[in-house]
Amino acid sequence: MIEDIISDVDERMKKSISNLQKEFSTIRTGRANPAMFEGVKVEVYGTQMPLNQVATISCPEPRLVVIQPWDKGNIGEIEKSILKSDLSVNPSNDGNIIRIQIPDLTEERRKEYVKLAKQKAEESRVAVRNIRRDGNDIIKELEKEKEISEDDLKNAQARIQKLTDRFIEDIQKLTDNKEREILNI
Repeated sequence: MIEDIISDVDERMKKSISNLQKEFSTIRTGRANPAMFEGVKVEVYGTQMPLNQVATISCPEPRLVVIQPWDKGNIGEIEKSILKSDLSVNPSNDGNIIRIQIPDLTEERRKEYVKLAKQKAEESRVAVRNIRRDGNDIIKELEKEKEISEDDLKNAQARIQKLTDRFIEDIQKLTDNKEREILNI
């Protein structure tokens, strides 16, 4: 019973880390990366669709992104969606494909992205702590109902705390790496 709870806590914390990695992949670093466009939605066929479901996104060079729509009729909508996004990039459309030169980030923009990364990391830390709290609450409830002993309660809480510490440390490592990547250190 306790193993199931701890396993669930571990699984939920892993999802939190995985979500943070996905969030970090969308933050620009000055290098071309198809993941930058994950949040871009395009109005096609009367619905909003993710860009990667209406076009192929590739990076043939470190500072160039090429977007090739599967249906050439959507190229105008794709271009509009990219311009409306908060990516601060300027797409150039030749009728068949869209090319986007990724400009160097200004020092001010780099600082903004570092701040954003730290904000995402803090949200992840809060999520991990909430998962810890949920796990501890369930275990306390079991002890209250005399389904587990006080020693089992203490051991389980210690194990959950160990997991929490490990995931908080992982979040810090990911954040430090992303900060170095953004600042080109």
